[in-house]
Amino acid sequence: MNKKNLSRRWFMKGCMYDRVGSRREKSIDAYKKSIKYDDKHTDAYVNLGFIYLAGNDYEKAAKCFQDVAELEPENPEAFNNLGYSYEKMERFGCARQAYKKASGLDPGNVETMLNIAKVQELEGNYHGAVKQYNKAIKQDPDNISPRFCLAVLYDSYDMFDEALEEYKGVLERDPDHLKALLNMGNLYVQLGDYGQAIKLLKRVMTLEPDNTDACDRLGAVYKSVENYAEAAEAYKRLLSLDPFQEETHMELAETQYFQYRSKLNGVKKEEVRQRLDFVLTINPNNGRGKQLLKELLKDDIIPDNGLSLTQY
Repeated sequence: MNKKNLSRRWFMKGCMYDRVGSRREKSIDAYKKSIKYDDKHTDAYVNLGFIYLAGNDYEKAAKCFQDVAELEPENPEAFNNLGYSYEKMERFGCARQAYKKASGLDPGNVETMLNIAKVQELEGNYHGAVKQYNKAIKQDPDNISPRFCLAVLYDSYDMFDEALEEYKGVLERDPDHLKALLNMGNLYVQLGDYGQAIKLLKRVMTLEPDNTDACDRLGAVYKSVENYAEAAEAYKRLLSLDPFQEETHMELAETQYFQYRSKLNGVKKEEVRQRLDFVLTINPNNGRGKQLLKELLKDDIIPDNGLSLTQY
């Protein structure tokens, strides 16, 4: 059997081990033998590089993708993979150069534009990243990824109006985009528009009932507007997904305390006491828990005007 056939056989073995998923070392050995018999077998280098990426061995991954780039200097994907390896190594200058090489080979490739923008973000080049994201949007107006990335960038710089515009652009094209809905909900919380925030967060919960981020945020928003019944339901839902979250139990205890003091939701003092006991069992040094327990054990004196509950 000639060397190229042996190379192909070892390559197919590597692919088979890859599909199994738990035979990393056998996959690596098979791809290395494939390369041994044919040092120009680019697919073997690529697959080996991705195995190294998955194992966070970025230097070895970069070496594999560098070999591919040398064998196929006109292949933009080779330089994108090489750039990503450098990016994970935090060698941002090298990553940018690799991505620019890919861009030169395929100037209209939106993925490459996003890769360059991401590196510019990591380097703190805000204006360069914005320019690159807008370039990608212009290239493919219906592509959601550059709009979402630009929205997140604006959001991180507290440019709320610009962020909202881009999130809305994402949702116009994909009304069920969970991350856009969640981020936009969080943004409205910062702007004090709790009604819009609740609407968006509830939409996330409808689409993904087990989304803990949305559930937690929804509880916090309801609590902040003194809708304690809905806040309690959100926190209980969150605890059904993860029963041992100290912070969530504490938030629920505070919410139930306000319900108990308002006398409007039928929450008993003992229910609050049990919740606080559980919090302090998890963490005896929880200061909020100890303080609330102290307040709970005082004589129950309810102000004449009670507590205001706002319904949304």
